[in-house]
Amino acid sequence: MTPHPAFDRDALTAWLAENDVAHTTHDHPAVFRVEEGLDLKADLPGAHTKNLFLKDHKGRLWLISARQDTIIDLKRAAAAIGSGRLSFGNELLMFDTLGVRPGSVTALALINDADRRVTFVLDRRLWEADIVNFHPLTNTATTALDQTAFRRVLALLGREPVVVDFGALG
Repeated sequence: MTPHPAFDRDALTAWLAENDVAHTTHDHPAVFRVEEGLDLKADLPGAHTKNLFLKDHKGRLWLISARQDTIIDLKRAAAAIGSGRLSFGNELLMFDTLGVRPGSVTALALINDADRRVTFVLDRRLWEADIVNFHPLTNTATTALDQTAFRRVLALLGREPVVVDFGALG
């Protein structure tokens, strides 16, 4: 039996409020792929994201968060982040480490990685964006954070992202 994650959407929202992290969450129909949500996102300001949960040949886990229009070549990404060959992590491993299912992968899921098994990799364009948008642990909503709030979340979680300019890897 897989343990229930420590945080779900409601617990995350409460945690953000308790830590004075300014955010705005918009509910919407479930979105499973970047392409499906383009019309929904058009009305929401800021950089929208795609998030990849990956595993390398040594078993190390990686979460890459990038702007939704970023092309990520896994071979070039592996070289840029210092990992071996990358492949997608399976659903059970994703739920065990991040507490989310496919379609709901998000940088905010790092709140469930208490053992810090996942290395967080962030697209430079998100690191420099005024507003970033992530799923709040479910793909039926989008949470917008300004850069100050996003960096506060990372600091509260004790996470220093590996920032990569995926556009320059082209």
